[in-house]
Amino acid sequence: MNGQNYHEEIKKNNILRLRELLQELPPFCQDFFMGIEDTMESRTRIGYAYDLRIFFEFLHQERPIFREKPIREFVIGDLKRLDRQDILLYSEYLSLYEKDGVQITNDERGKRRKLASLRTFLNYYYQHGELNENVATRVPLPKLHEKEIVRLEADEVAVLLDQVEAGAKMTKSQLKFHEKTKTRDLAILSLLLGTGIRVSECVGLDLSDVDFQNMAVKVRRKGGYEDVVYFGEEVQQALSAYLEQRSHLIPESGHEKAFFLSLQNRRMAVRSVENMVKKYTSLVTTTKKITPHKLRSTYGTNLYQETGDIYLVADVLGHKDVNTTRKHYAAMKDYNKRKAAKSVRLREP
Repeated sequence: MNGQNYHEEIKKNNILRLRELLQELPPFCQDFFMGIEDTMESRTRIGYAYDLRIFFEFLHQERPIFREKPIREFVIGDLKRLDRQDILLYSEYLSLYEKDGVQITNDERGKRRKLASLRTFLNYYYQHGELNENVATRVPLPKLHEKEIVRLEADEVAVLLDQVEAGAKMTKSQLKFHEKTKTRDLAILSLLLGTGIRVSECVGLDLSDVDFQNMAVKVRRKGGYEDVVYFGEEVQQALSAYLEQRSHLIPESGHEKAFFLSLQNRRMAVRSVENMVKKYTSLVTTTKKITPHKLRSTYGTNLYQETGDIYLVADVLGHKDVNTTRKHYAAMKDYNKRKAAKSVRLREP
């Protein structure tokens, strides 16, 4: 990575990846992606490209009327040949299909996202007068069933942080690396658990983004806007300890600004943090599959339990729409209702 801003580097790489994906789609799709460029971030546009690639592969492989020419030779006129049956069969196809010899499945959420991507795609051409209707809207999206929030309980959080410090239950090989990384790992886990920031926001932190005087970090949220998140004393202590260790490291060229460094003295990658979280949490619980996002859920749930303020939780987590937060933490309603019932006394004891 060169010396330019980390977030600009990610954006540039996403643009290059999108250009690669566009070479696998019909040329007319370029118009759609140019049309949404100013309203959707680069990572979202890549998601659309992956979803649309699956759709066009389905048409070419599974629908006889579309087998006559390669995907790159499809034209907008071919979209006019779609009917409700095509969309229904595509929805069923998403349940199980094969690509490069590997069977791929989608649950209701995966199917819903891909069908929603198709709706958005077709709606673009419908709104611009290229299609007479958006045929995808004639097939309802799969209904989502509420999923229980997977998170760590308070005692599990304590055991996890103790585990990082002590390195118990680790193999000799793991312990060799653990001595080099435990201070950094404790700082990362404490920050994720103590602020609820996203893993991408965590690895994107620069040294100048961490304000110890005000106990705050400046993060770049989804959508590109900047936000300030505050942390407590435990997080401050963990970050300070790591910063002292980091001061003795010599970062690779282009990584001087990064707050968290890998063993190669390069900015930490999202995948590296995901693997680190998996390594430690698997030693703490075998019944829960914990990811960095689940640590975010742990923080959000704890904050909601303590305050009962869904708007505060939405603001701290960086949700633009409070309904997104409410959907994720709706399961906590009963907890707060029971808590409220216990708070009211009819007679003094």
